[in-house]
Amino acid sequence: MTGSGAAGGTSGGSGGGAGGVGEPIRIRSFVRGGWVDGQGAGEALLNPATEEVVATASTRGVDMGAALAHARAAGGKLRAQGFAARARTLKGLAALLREHRDELLGIAMRNGGNTLADAKFDVDGAIGALFFYGTLGATLGDGVVLTAGEGVVLGKKTPLWGQHVWTPLRGVAVLVNAYNFPAWGLAEKLACAHLAGMPVLVKPATLTALLAYRIAELFAAGGVLPDGSFSFLAGPAGDLLDHLEAQDVLAFTGSAATGWRMRTHPRVLDKGVRINVEADSLNAAVLGPDAAPGSPTWELFVREVVQEMTQKSGQKCTATRRILVPQGRVGEAESALVARLREVRVGDPFASGVTMGPVVSAPQRRSVREGIAALARHARLVLGSGERVERHDGGDPGVGFFVNPVLLRADDGGGGAGGPVHSLEVFGPVATLLPYGGTATEAAALVALGDGSLVSSVYSDDPAFVREALLEAASYNGRITVGSAATAAESWGPGAVHPALLHGGPGRAGGGEELGGLPGAQRYMQRTALQGARPLLEEVLRGAGSAGPAAAPPTAPAAPTAPAAAPAEGRPEGAS
Repeated sequence: MTGSGAAGGTSGGSGGGAGGVGEPIRIRSFVRGGWVDGQGAGEALLNPATEEVVATASTRGVDMGAALAHARAAGGKLRAQGFAARARTLKGLAALLREHRDELLGIAMRNGGNTLADAKFDVDGAIGALFFYGTLGATLGDGVVLTAGEGVVLGKKTPLWGQHVWTPLRGVAVLVNAYNFPAWGLAEKLACAHLAGMPVLVKPATLTALLAYRIAELFAAGGVLPDGSFSFLAGPAGDLLDHLEAQDVLAFTGSAATGWRMRTHPRVLDKGVRINVEADSLNAAVLGPDAAPGSPTWELFVREVVQEMTQKSGQKCTATRRILVPQGRVGEAESALVARLREVRVGDPFASGVTMGPVVSAPQRRSVREGIAALARHARLVLGSGERVERHDGGDPGVGFFVNPVLLRADDGGGGAGGPVHSLEVFGPVATLLPYGGTATEAAALVALGDGSLVSSVYSDDPAFVREALLEAASYNGRITVGSAATAAESWGPGAVHPALLHGGPGRAGGGEELGGLPGAQRYMQRTALQGARPLLEEVLRGAGSAGPAAAPPTAPAAPTAPAAAPAEGRPEGAS
């Protein structure tokens, strides 16, 4: 797919290994097969470490209805391809990103405020997701229909038979992504929708859209995607949702407030548009009473809690927000966490030795500070305050949107249900230490006060404790990771989302599901029950090249610096 009037590579002005700023780049939209510049000055995209403008974006004047109609009309070409052909496309896209990896990492550092390790977490996660679904799709063959399980005999005297099948929806997958993972968020949704056979319209959060824009340029000019199967919207969504139709899918990662507005949009309700939401999450890490200081499990707990607090400057929906420790160990845990957090070096990601960059914007920093103040009314500050900035790169503390790590401790359990410790996600390098009585049931009760999470972690080598924790807490979580001595040497940590495993969560976390292997693609398909004569239906399905699910999911590619570069995940305070 090669768009007319291509925007041209941004590599000269947006990538590379230097933090300096040239002329701001104008981000454009790729719709109806070509690049379109929005009207007016547009919104400014900043380098959050320097506050300098790196790009501008506008969608004013872009005809959203026409963009969606064009993508729907082009969808037939994609649906006509078999799963194996779509899989080859996904592998081709992964190869494009791998070829331009260094450039993409530089853009992520500059517009996202990412350290190099954080940028790898995003970009390598995108490559991994595309490759995974490309590998999975290859196992499905050249068919265009998926059979769902075994058929069932319905007749006694005739060959009346029933069979479920999956076919792609005939609309557009509108993918609204997060500011903190502009590469991975785009790729993991696109991979699932494309394998299913749906064209996509990608709408990244404007704040950090420069990375997604460069990816869009590569995809549009790469000659890999079928014409019309990929569209890109640079800037605010405008009246996009007003033009959705019943066969479209809306997939959103962002704040619960924005997710609610999307769910209740009149057009979404009127047309019954399928919507998937991944939203706020107060993820918990639970230390078991058997994990003694100095043990491999204890060290894993300390290492991963600090990693989840500070990776991406705490701007991850899978970040640990609540740290549950047995009452008798809480003092030792506090000391260990504080010591490790003091080693974090805050500053410009391009400066030597920096291990944590800024949050994404001034409003986000203000939100973090307000959240810390709210938590501090129910917990005491153990480390940091959010107000005083200590930079370790020699830079001006008054420049950039920096926040140092903050650890709080709530000895009364966090104020119970409805208290900010269990209801307010502070989207930054902030977490609260919570003592509990030592039983898995007590810990799970505290986890449940979060009203639904994407992931919780249990650190224990005691099967009885882990079993009880899983039984009590699983219904409140989309994923539970178990850290133990046996896997400490190669643990991915709770923040790394493997594309073979489900990503999503109940309640506060949005109630949606992404990834999880083949089910990730099936969320962009329709499950239909067929009833009729078995010989006839079987011949029909053979003619459609039907395929069953893969016998086993493919192995995910090894992360170059696992777990830091493993597939990741993210969300904005509210996608614009």
